[in-house]
Amino acid sequence: MIQEKLEDLIKKMTLEEKIGQLVQIKGEIILMESKEISTGPYKIFKLPKEVYANVGSILNLIESKNIKKVQDEYLSNNRLKIPLLFMNDIINGYKTILPIPLAQGCSWDEEIVYNCAKLSIEEARVAGVNVNFSPMIDLVRDARWGRVMESICGEDVLLSQKYTKSIIKAYQENNKDKTVACVKHFIGYGAVEAGRDYNTVDMSEREFRQYYLPAFKVAVDSGVQMIMTSFNIMNGIPCTINKKLLKNILREEMGFKGIIISDYSAIEETIIHGVSKDKKEAAYNAITAGIDIDMMTNVYATNLEKLVKEKVISEKLIDEAVMRILNLKNKLGLFENPYGNANEEKEKKIIMSEQNLQKARNLTTETIVLLENKNNILPLNINQNKKIALIGPYADNRDLCGEWSIYAESSKVKTLKEVLQQRIQKDKLLFAKGCDVLEENELNTLLKLKGEETKKLGNQENYIKEAVNIAKQADIIILAIGEHYLQSGEASSRANIEIPKIQKELLRQLKKLNKKIITVVFNGRPLILKEIAESTEALIEAWLPGTEGANAISDIIFGDVNPSGKIIMSFPQVSSQCPIYYNHYNTGRPHINDEKFVSRYQDIPTESYYPFGFGLSYSNFIYSNLKLSSKICSHNSDIEVTVAVKNNSSRIGKEVIQLYIQDLYASVVRPVKELKNFKKLSFEPYEKKQISFKITEEMLKFYNEDLEYIAEKGEFKVFIGTNSKDLLEETFEYV
Repeated sequence: MIQEKLEDLIKKMTLEEKIGQLVQIKGEIILMESKEISTGPYKIFKLPKEVYANVGSILNLIESKNIKKVQDEYLSNNRLKIPLLFMNDIINGYKTILPIPLAQGCSWDEEIVYNCAKLSIEEARVAGVNVNFSPMIDLVRDARWGRVMESICGEDVLLSQKYTKSIIKAYQENNKDKTVACVKHFIGYGAVEAGRDYNTVDMSEREFRQYYLPAFKVAVDSGVQMIMTSFNIMNGIPCTINKKLLKNILREEMGFKGIIISDYSAIEETIIHGVSKDKKEAAYNAITAGIDIDMMTNVYATNLEKLVKEKVISEKLIDEAVMRILNLKNKLGLFENPYGNANEEKEKKIIMSEQNLQKARNLTTETIVLLENKNNILPLNINQNKKIALIGPYADNRDLCGEWSIYAESSKVKTLKEVLQQRIQKDKLLFAKGCDVLEENELNTLLKLKGEETKKLGNQENYIKEAVNIAKQADIIILAIGEHYLQSGEASSRANIEIPKIQKELLRQLKKLNKKIITVVFNGRPLILKEIAESTEALIEAWLPGTEGANAISDIIFGDVNPSGKIIMSFPQVSSQCPIYYNHYNTGRPHINDEKFVSRYQDIPTESYYPFGFGLSYSNFIYSNLKLSSKICSHNSDIEVTVAVKNNSSRIGKEVIQLYIQDLYASVVRPVKELKNFKKLSFEPYEKKQISFKITEEMLKFYNEDLEYIAEKGEFKVFIGTNSKDLLEETFEYV
């Protein structure tokens, strides 16, 4: 449809029809039988009938048959035949579930991230998704926050920019595929105080611009069509009604022309925040700030008409929001084909196809991080004729997908036990549950919060005794432990991010046997792993790895794949270190030694247990001979920095070579180091490569006191190494 026709369409629309376009409701509401409708959305939202008849978009309705049924019924009753938009939360896969986004980021590979997004959206498209609420590009420095699992970038701004571009490209590169990305959450959500979900955010303008805004700028420049606001306040004003953020920065400064959507009920929640007196004022605050779609409240539906008729706002403001929505529907081709890519035949062929499952397995191996491998116990040799005891609450557990995998079919997820049974002789593989993921009271607390039925669990002491007896018969123990999948995700903040007590007790009892233990950890966030690491020979960070997770883990354990993942969030030594991140500022009294009057804790360490960028390989990479082509960098001249990296092993392996820079003296305090570039390369056995990077003026820029983005003359350090701690270094000057 051409632009003039869209303008004509708006002229034909009544005010009620326009307002309907700005309202989003959930799919299960609209699927109710007609006889139930009067007690459905009207009861829940008290929606006027004319709004329900003209609602603009649907949340979390999926499957082609449902999309077609709802779209047909809707269009048959819609006066102007304006199609619905179908939006969904496909966070790490639709049916073929991939590792959680935090794990995907640990691949340090833009192509891997792109391919994960591509696989996800290809399945979601044929099931009817027009808009996907992904990627989540919140920078996160506090592992207590449950939503770290959704963050593709972890604690680093460079990763956030690179991965954002990759995912948006995967969703939107093919115009015929009719799906767009919605990046979230604008903005600062990952910086909530104390890591507590929905909590307060307060930060300086410099911090905001240096670390939290860049990924959203990349999203806008990459052509993202929709942005979702965050629940939190930013410097005293909820992001959902923050005019400075939405109008001044996002619209005017960054040039975003697409749709801004609230998060779930966020407009109404501004009343609870205490900045909107009632729903009418909340509607005024949101529409004047630039929110186009009200997700899951009746604030717009019941108040915008009053505001227009009372001349508090202009109908032109409504028209502008409606035009943005109609423009997107037009770009997606929904006026000509209201079903989009929804296709029942393609659903059968594509979703969870053998090809997709194999892709998922290969992609998952790239996200797994090897944290410990004492005496090179891994990879295991199946032919060594040793007995293996597989023990732990995740040994025979299908809950490997994460809380946001809302369409996962757990029955199709293979367990670690099932996979190992296919690889190891029957008489060589022993099994014991060991314990449940949580003790009964802990589990039932989670289930009640989720609104699910409580459960009765078995005797944990008996489980542990059985596991010890089984382990006595084995040469090697593979221990599968971790946090419950409901312990991470939205509204899943934790003050104590340790492995559950019952699982640690299981490990302690097994440790007494003096057997070699290989521990596989399943989790949605960095955990406190000090005791686990000290008690085991090998430690594999599997995250919540998805449908093919067990196969991917076995590929790592037995050496079919050489691990290459590296963590993108620092792992604390104790929970109370949070927030902890590698690119912190120095104080005037940094904790360098054991003096009292320095910035330190009296009772716990200052540094992380596993630093940002850390991850082991079955290969042994040696760094040497760091050289600069010049000691001087300027506006007109870059520096080439080279380093020799050797794979000093008989195995092919991949290594992530990381480059960091520190500004030693500046007009404002600068971080101790910042990631500025990296390369993930494959090395043949004993191969040595000269790796080169360019140091450019752009890498040295920052926001000064006056919020000018500049590079200042002075001295710098460049670091190159295998993680943010183990580095070679050199100095140079910018003139």
